[in-house]
Amino acid sequence: MIVSVHQPQYLPWLGYFDKIDRADAFVLLDTVQYKKNEWQNRNRIKTAQGPQWLTVPVLYRFPQLICEVGVNGRERWQHRHQQALATNYRKAPHWGHLEDLFEEIFSRSWETVSELNICVVKRLAALLGIATPIHVASELGTFPEDPDERLIALTKHFGAGTYLAGGGGRDYMDLAKYERAGVEVLFQDYRHPRYSQLFGEFEPNMSVIDLIYNHAEKSLSILRGLS
Repeated sequence: MIVSVHQPQYLPWLGYFDKIDRADAFVLLDTVQYKKNEWQNRNRIKTAQGPQWLTVPVLYRFPQLICEVGVNGRERWQHRHQQALATNYRKAPHWGHLEDLFEEIFSRSWETVSELNICVVKRLAALLGIATPIHVASELGTFPEDPDERLIALTKHFGAGTYLAGGGGRDYMDLAKYERAGVEVLFQDYRHPRYSQLFGEFEPNMSVIDLIYNHAEKSLSILRGLS
């Protein structure tokens, strides 16, 4: 059994969903410190002028955990995101495919960025057709503060013997700890597929919604590199 873990992100890229797809259990790690200017409150879409950020404004005080960071509801971010999507994807082949998802995202009042992202990740995984169960760390109990010990404990929580890490994990993980704990570590090596997009030359590493707007039901097959 393979477990993978990642912080909840807003409208993540394809590689994020590859990690979910390759795991038997996936954990949204909302109990670690929030990091500014990363992917926990923003992602990119493709436009005629190049990549554009969609950013959720947050109410953050260092050193809050992800699950503690509030969404700034005083800013009209939902309206801005809605307008950006309509401007850039209304002519996409499958514009209506994400209508229900964004109706929920843009009509609800979100207390925390974690709550928003958990909903977004679960709904997008389901739309893609990924069946991996998705769990939330803050709902599973208490785990060690040490990053490696935490991941080992989360892996063992599900009775698994294998942890799927991001490719960058080689730079900071203490692999000896996993070996002593009897946990095998696999590293993701995601090769981004090319697919037809709007606005000319292919632009990789966009939010997965760019793929879905352009390919709908074929998106998972493309994400897996099968077509």
